[in-house]
Amino acid sequence: MKIQRVASKWAKTRALMTSASLAPYIPDTRKYEFSTLQEMLGLYRTVYIKPDRGTYGAGVMRAEWRRITVSQSASSPSSNSGHEGVEERDLYLLRYGTSTETHSTVQTLHAAIQGRIRERLYLVQKGIDLLHSGGRPFDLRVLAQKNPEGFWETTGMLARVAAPMKIVTNYHNGGRIRSVRPLLEEQMTGGEARDLRMRLEQLGVSFGRQLEQSFPGIKEIGLDVAIDGRHDFWVLEVNTLPSLVVFKTFRDKSIYRRIRRYAIAYGRPGLGRSSR
Repeated sequence: MKIQRVASKWAKTRALMTSASLAPYIPDTRKYEFSTLQEMLGLYRTVYIKPDRGTYGAGVMRAEWRRITVSQSASSPSSNSGHEGVEERDLYLLRYGTSTETHSTVQTLHAAIQGRIRERLYLVQKGIDLLHSGGRPFDLRVLAQKNPEGFWETTGMLARVAAPMKIVTNYHNGGRIRSVRPLLEEQMTGGEARDLRMRLEQLGVSFGRQLEQSFPGIKEIGLDVAIDGRHDFWVLEVNTLPSLVVFKTFRDKSIYRRIRRYAIAYGRPGLGRSSR
């Protein structure tokens, strides 16, 4: 059977949300429209706007709502006293690539976003406050594959640290690949890090099984997993055409050898014959 690829993030999100046990791992995600942007900024203050179809973090934007305090001059027409005061104002930030725009209303923020997305389907997702390493946010990529016996198995895990000033962690957007264990041990005890990795391995298997119910031809998935300050997991999205070659960079070459062997067994093209 040909390997099935599912490009639509919305289709995958809907399939995952039907699972009562997995739905809590999915951040609030909805189709983009003005009312949704307004409501979700009110709820979460930070949201990500991403194309329904796309890879490598291309087209991703981040919107933030901030309430700022500014001085109010005594000479201001709005001042009814002879003293300086302060007032609160709304400020909206829109970030993409390494650029930042500021807007004074949610309406002008929406207009700026709409100008970038035009008629394409975009999604709005609750922003997760990621853990940081060296002052830069990072997330994890968890790879799960069908093994030669036909069962889902988590075969690889890596961390991706965002490039300076970037809002996405993807390797193709300048992100740096790191091993998971030492990075997690910067944030928690060795025992906590070990337990967390074991939970991630099970999560990869569970997500593979769930998605296979809706898309029977999938053989491999890459989970983009955020970890927040409470060490809770959030699966930001799932890729059904995950990069395998990034796992070549690890010192332990047996990791990539197993990944490649499984991929050849289920017919991923371009890998050639398996080697011992």
